[in-house]
Amino acid sequence: MSNLSILILCGSSARHLYVANALCKAGKPIAIVQETGAQWSLAKVFKLLKPTKLYRKVWRWLRDRKRYTGNKEDEFFFGDQEARLDRPDLVINTPHINHPDVVRLAEKTQPDVIAVFGTSLIKGPLLKMGKYGIVNLHGGLSPHYRGADCTFWALYNGEPDQVGCTLHFINEGIDTGKLISHISPEIKATDDELTLFWRAVRDSANVYATLMEYFEQDEPLGQKQQEKGTLYQVKDRSWKHEKELEKKLHDGLLEQNETPSRIHWFKPKN
Repeated sequence: MSNLSILILCGSSARHLYVANALCKAGKPIAIVQETGAQWSLAKVFKLLKPTKLYRKVWRWLRDRKRYTGNKEDEFFFGDQEARLDRPDLVINTPHINHPDVVRLAEKTQPDVIAVFGTSLIKGPLLKMGKYGIVNLHGGLSPHYRGADCTFWALYNGEPDQVGCTLHFINEGIDTGKLISHISPEIKATDDELTLFWRAVRDSANVYATLMEYFEQDEPLGQKQQEKGTLYQVKDRSWKHEKELEKKLHDGLLEQNETPSRIHWFKPKN
């Protein structure tokens, strides 16, 4: 455990709670800030009601309702225990992660590290805060897989070796900041998109905790991304893509690509 003060910005799913718990054990947590998504505007409502957007929203909701039936994610991360935060007393809800109240909290507490996982895009003053910086856990291997559904796209493209997570410093772009670590999970023949993604996140929680120790030891970390890679958006994934990946998995994509877990740390180049 380090003595670093950590401001945690995260989502509220089981995977986010699991990572937040690991970070709480890794240092001295200041607060756990979670987005409620409660800020609506007339413009947002009209945008959502566009036929194509509404169709995609409904389709994704039905798909995820089926995939997550039975609290599978909770069970993966917490077993037969309740999916919960170890420090619920630290939770602060905000309608948006860039809300002025969050900025004021960071200004007031002056955290050593701002640790992010599962929020919307960080913008503005927060980007410049944190003694050691603001770090994100991204569910893909940047720069090749940036944005959304990166595990899905790595499998769809026939690149199981590119499944994993990235710890990186946050800049103004989307998953384009200096690389800290790549975490690639063990791949089993019986896996699917969700188990691979969840295992990558579970492995990453330990690496995230180790990073706090590295920061405290002033370990030099961070390497500029040399390639642009590909940015995937939620809207890029369609029913047709889903069916194509389903066939690839059925035909043995993962049976031919079983690999052990791997971790790679990025140190500054001389």
